[in-house]
Amino acid sequence: MGRIDTLLAAMTIEEKIGQLNMVASTLAVTGPGQLGDIHEGIRTGRIGSLLNHWGADEVHAVQRLAVEESRLGVPLLLGLDVIHGHRTIFPVPLAEACLFAPDLWEKTARAAAEEATQDGVALTFAPMLDVARDPRWGRIVEGPGEDSWVASQIAAAKTLGFQGQDLAAADSLAATAKHFCAYGAVTAGREYASVDVSERTLREIYLPPFSAAVAAGTAAVMPAFIDLAGAPMTANAPLLQGWLRRELGFEGVLISDYNAVAELMNHGVAADAVEAAALALKAGVDIDMTSDCYVRGLPEALKRGLVTMAEIDVSVRRVLDLKDRLGLFDDPYRRGSAWPHGARDAERRELAREVGRRAIVLLTHRAAILPLPPEIRRIALIGPLAAASREMLGPWASAGRAQDAVSILEGLEAALPQCRIDHAPGVDIAGQDTEGISAAVDLCAGAEVVVLCLGEAAAMSGEAASRADLGLPGRQRELADAIFDLGKPVVVLLSSGRPLTLPWLFERADAVLATWFLGGEAGHAVADVLTGRFNPTGRLPLSWPRLVGQVPIFYRQRPTGRPTKAGEHYSSSYLDVPATPQFPFGHGLSYSRFALFDFKCDPSSAKAGEFVEVSVTVANDSEVDGEATLFLFVHDLVASVARPVLELKGVRKIDLKGRERGRATWRLSTGDLSFLGPNLNPVLESGRFEIHVGQSADPAGLLTEVIELTP
Repeated sequence: MGRIDTLLAAMTIEEKIGQLNMVASTLAVTGPGQLGDIHEGIRTGRIGSLLNHWGADEVHAVQRLAVEESRLGVPLLLGLDVIHGHRTIFPVPLAEACLFAPDLWEKTARAAAEEATQDGVALTFAPMLDVARDPRWGRIVEGPGEDSWVASQIAAAKTLGFQGQDLAAADSLAATAKHFCAYGAVTAGREYASVDVSERTLREIYLPPFSAAVAAGTAAVMPAFIDLAGAPMTANAPLLQGWLRRELGFEGVLISDYNAVAELMNHGVAADAVEAAALALKAGVDIDMTSDCYVRGLPEALKRGLVTMAEIDVSVRRVLDLKDRLGLFDDPYRRGSAWPHGARDAERRELAREVGRRAIVLLTHRAAILPLPPEIRRIALIGPLAAASREMLGPWASAGRAQDAVSILEGLEAALPQCRIDHAPGVDIAGQDTEGISAAVDLCAGAEVVVLCLGEAAAMSGEAASRADLGLPGRQRELADAIFDLGKPVVVLLSSGRPLTLPWLFERADAVLATWFLGGEAGHAVADVLTGRFNPTGRLPLSWPRLVGQVPIFYRQRPTGRPTKAGEHYSSSYLDVPATPQFPFGHGLSYSRFALFDFKCDPSSAKAGEFVEVSVTVANDSEVDGEATLFLFVHDLVASVARPVLELKGVRKIDLKGRERGRATWRLSTGDLSFLGPNLNPVLESGRFEIHVGQSADPAGLLTEVIELTP
């Protein structure tokens, strides 16, 4: 018998269930639940995994209990939320999505894996692949934005980055694709609320990123807290056992979210912990995170005949197999002893700076006041986010420390040593005190330009951080209005984990940049862009609404029988605001000016299995070197099912010097024109297709050609 067969044969029922039991460490708690004596649980084999336990010495101490003091010596699995960096904190995932750069997505995951495994961690609860089209939902900050194609690219890049080439390597971190699935569609953007979407939307939008993660080899998948059309995901056997395991062939571990097995009772599908444990296990959930339901419920579920020993053994085998693949049986201490701390800190911080400045999106630039001239001598840096280094880390900072984060103030001071920078917060982020506004206004009197730092606190995004009002919290608008009334040039930096609905601000500011939460190098990244050391390249991975009443809003709409037409009453529109977003998907300005022309599709007719070369000339019509980002969309003009007016199929970037021209090309497979037909099976139908290329999803800026797919 092999190692795992031998262990299974030797285990008691308590030890088997222990392998399915993940307990929160006393080092940190991220949700409800009770903490018991974890040391005794490890010694008796009743705890197989720990959550939120990190640090080489700390990890090795508990691992020693499992390996040297438990009866069978089965090593522990150590998991941690390494979301956008571990010690070196990178931009929040929504900001990182603005890069549209799989190579950098993979690099930041690799850097995070190296640091987390150095601290003894073996598994992360990432990447988060929830497509989200409602910025009221706080967890939009953790995800890829609104587009399923982008989410799928991120899924593959992050999985490869975390896990590396060999899962057993000392610097490999098992990935957990989450939250399966449609969590981003919670009702009214309210955390943990129900989801009810069509089967078509589920399969076209919310499932593909998980398919991409499985194809990339993700070690684990985490079901979402929510219910989908009345079926809680933690007990959703048709999707977990059916689609994920049988249809996709996923053989890895399913890990519940925090306390989610017990919450099946709150959902109203289980009367007690016994029923909850049975439902989750039969749905394929292998590890119960922190609810203790498997420990309390599975023995009785066996007695009642709700589960079988064979079903328990299947889950235990999967958990043991993951531990084996991670190399924990061969060397349970390999993580936490690979490198001394600080060996590559400088390199990782430089990567954080590069990714941070690439994540910044120049939203508006009405007065062309950027970049700041090198001869500038006085700046007023105003607002509650200007010196808020802790906020720059975002809501999931893992082991990141506020004292290691560079604030916007510190970044500008370092970049402009010859310039006087006067700073005042004016107001708190969410407070009601306005007494500081007058002093802030007075500081602006002698300034050549005002840099106004507004937005949210990091805790206003993330889990359990839904917001019904997407405006500036507290009294920040009063501060902004007072500054605008001075008539000075004003650059606004928006720190947030979501789009903020601020049409009044976009009308008044000379320039507005979405600076999100950029991580430990935030201040340097912002300074690089403001001073022109770096020409902004960030592009929005979502549609930015004008008002909260527009959400959910996204570019991938289907054509209606009465499309939106300005001035036409009986069309798909609002009475009080345009139907279009404030900024479209893909929007982002540059200090360069790019023009597209000579758009071609060759050949203009193709058959199944063939390719079409799509190409366009890009001209940099400015003197400033820059990087253009181009999006390729398709539209099936007539199909058996109404198709979206735009579907993203590819992204290209091209670097051009001032006044230089270049050509961007795509090799579009006719297979990319397939879709789920009336019976939700993939079909490829002949007919005419519009091919669009542009710098965003704004229809006014798209170049269009028509190709024909022939039988």
